[in-house]
Amino acid sequence: MEVHVNYLAVATAAVASYIIAAIWYGAIFSKLWQRLTGITDMKPAPMNIVLVLIGSFVMAYVLDHSIIFGDAYLKTGGVHGGLMGAFFIWLGFVATVTLCTKLYEKKPWGLWILDNAFWLISLMVMSIILSLWP
Repeated sequence: MEVHVNYLAVATAAVASYIIAAIWYGAIFSKLWQRLTGITDMKPAPMNIVLVLIGSFVMAYVLDHSIIFGDAYLKTGGVHGGLMGAFFIWLGFVATVTLCTKLYEKKPWGLWILDNAFWLISLMVMSIILSLWP
Protein backbone atom coordinates (compact mmCIF):
# COMPACT_ATOMS: atom_id res chain seq x y z
CA MET A 1 0.00 0.00 0.00
CA GLU A 2 1.36 3.37 -1.00
CA VAL A 3 1.05 6.04 1.67
CA HIS A 4 0.68 9.64 0.54
CA VAL A 5 1.37 12.18 3.26
CA ASN A 6 0.23 15.75 2.75
CA TYR A 7 3.00 17.60 4.59
CA LEU A 8 1.16 20.92 4.43
CA ALA A 9 -1.82 19.32 6.23
CA VAL A 10 0.55 17.74 8.77
CA ALA A 11 2.28 21.08 9.39
CA THR A 12 -1.08 22.84 9.72
CA ALA A 13 -2.28 20.23 12.22
CA ALA A 14 0.96 20.60 14.20
CA VAL A 15 0.63 24.38 14.35
CA ALA A 16 -3.03 24.03 15.34
CA SER A 17 -2.00 21.77 18.24
CA TYR A 18 0.57 24.34 19.34
CA ILE A 19 -1.99 27.15 19.19
CA ILE A 20 -4.48 25.09 21.18
CA ALA A 21 -1.77 24.48 23.80
CA ALA A 22 -0.99 28.19 24.02
CA ILE A 23 -4.65 29.03 24.52
CA TRP A 24 -5.32 26.08 26.86
CA TYR A 25 -2.32 26.52 29.14
CA GLY A 26 -1.98 30.27 28.66
CA ALA A 27 -5.22 32.14 28.29
CA ILE A 28 -7.69 29.66 29.80
CA PHE A 29 -6.03 27.48 32.43
CA SER A 30 -2.68 29.13 33.26
CA LYS A 31 -3.54 29.82 36.91
CA LEU A 32 -4.94 26.32 37.43
CA TRP A 33 -1.89 24.76 35.75
CA GLN A 34 0.45 26.86 37.91
CA ARG A 35 -1.40 25.84 41.07
CA LEU A 36 -1.41 22.14 40.14
CA THR A 37 2.25 22.02 39.09
CA GLY A 38 3.74 24.56 41.48
CA ILE A 39 5.47 26.20 38.49
CA THR A 40 5.09 29.96 38.40
CA ASP A 41 7.47 30.88 35.56
CA MET A 42 5.30 30.52 32.45
CA LYS A 43 7.86 31.91 29.99
CA PRO A 44 9.15 28.97 27.91
CA ALA A 45 12.73 28.82 26.71
CA PRO A 46 13.07 29.25 22.92
CA MET A 47 14.44 25.69 22.61
CA ASN A 48 11.33 24.35 24.36
CA ILE A 49 9.12 26.06 21.79
CA VAL A 50 11.11 24.48 18.95
CA LEU A 51 11.02 21.03 20.57
CA VAL A 52 7.27 21.23 21.23
CA LEU A 53 6.65 22.22 17.60
CA ILE A 54 8.79 19.29 16.41
CA GLY A 55 6.88 16.97 18.75
CA SER A 56 3.58 18.32 17.43
CA PHE A 57 4.74 17.71 13.86
CA VAL A 58 5.74 14.11 14.68
CA MET A 59 2.38 13.52 16.40
CA ALA A 60 0.45 14.95 13.42
CA TYR A 61 2.54 12.84 11.00
CA VAL A 62 1.83 9.64 12.93
CA LEU A 63 -1.83 10.58 13.33
CA ASP A 64 -2.04 11.12 9.56
CA HIS A 65 -0.67 7.61 9.00
CA SER A 66 -3.22 6.22 11.46
CA ILE A 67 -6.03 7.93 9.56
CA ILE A 68 -4.68 6.66 6.21
CA PHE A 69 -4.41 3.09 7.51
CA GLY A 70 -7.84 3.34 9.13
CA ASP A 71 -9.30 4.41 5.80
CA ALA A 72 -7.61 1.57 3.92
CA TYR A 73 -8.05 -1.32 6.33
CA LEU A 74 -11.00 -0.47 8.55
CA LYS A 75 -13.02 1.52 6.00
CA THR A 76 -13.50 4.30 8.57
CA GLY A 77 -12.83 7.28 6.35
CA GLY A 78 -13.62 10.95 6.65
CA VAL A 79 -13.94 13.07 9.74
CA HIS A 80 -15.80 10.35 11.67
CA GLY A 81 -12.99 7.86 11.08
CA GLY A 82 -10.37 10.47 11.95
CA LEU A 83 -12.14 11.31 15.20
CA MET A 84 -12.47 7.63 16.09
CA GLY A 85 -8.78 7.12 15.43
CA ALA A 86 -7.83 10.18 17.48
CA PHE A 87 -9.97 9.02 20.40
CA PHE A 88 -8.50 5.53 20.44
CA ILE A 89 -4.94 6.85 20.08
CA TRP A 90 -5.63 9.15 23.04
CA LEU A 91 -7.23 6.37 25.08
CA GLY A 92 -4.68 3.68 24.28
CA PHE A 93 -1.48 5.69 24.35
CA VAL A 94 -1.81 9.19 25.82
CA ALA A 95 -4.25 8.51 28.67
CA THR A 96 -2.58 5.27 29.73
CA VAL A 97 1.00 6.57 29.63
CA THR A 98 0.13 9.77 31.45
CA LEU A 99 -1.85 7.75 34.01
CA CYS A 100 1.26 5.72 34.83
CA THR A 101 3.28 8.92 35.09
CA LYS A 102 0.63 10.51 37.32
CA LEU A 103 0.50 7.52 39.67
CA TYR A 104 4.26 7.26 40.15
CA GLU A 105 5.00 11.00 40.26
CA LYS A 106 2.09 11.55 42.67
CA LYS A 107 0.82 14.60 40.81
CA PRO A 108 -2.74 15.82 41.47
CA TRP A 109 -5.58 14.17 39.56
CA GLY A 110 -6.65 17.63 38.44
CA LEU A 111 -3.39 17.96 36.47
CA TRP A 112 -3.94 14.60 34.80
CA ILE A 113 -7.48 15.65 33.83
CA LEU A 114 -6.31 19.08 32.60
CA ASP A 115 -3.49 17.61 30.50
CA ASN A 116 -5.56 14.75 29.10
CA ALA A 117 -8.45 17.01 28.16
CA PHE A 118 -5.93 19.11 26.22
CA TRP A 119 -4.46 16.07 24.44
CA LEU A 120 -7.88 14.69 23.54
CA ILE A 121 -9.02 18.04 22.10
CA SER A 122 -5.71 18.55 20.32
CA LEU A 123 -5.80 15.09 18.72
CA MET A 124 -9.41 15.61 17.67
CA VAL A 125 -8.67 18.96 16.01
CA MET A 126 -5.58 17.55 14.28
CA SER A 127 -7.61 14.58 13.02
CA ILE A 128 -10.30 16.88 11.62
CA ILE A 129 -7.67 18.91 9.76
CA LEU A 130 -5.96 15.79 8.43
CA SER A 131 -9.26 14.10 7.48
CA LEU A 132 -10.63 17.07 5.58
CA TRP A 133 -7.43 17.98 3.74
CA PRO A 134 -7.11 16.10 0.43
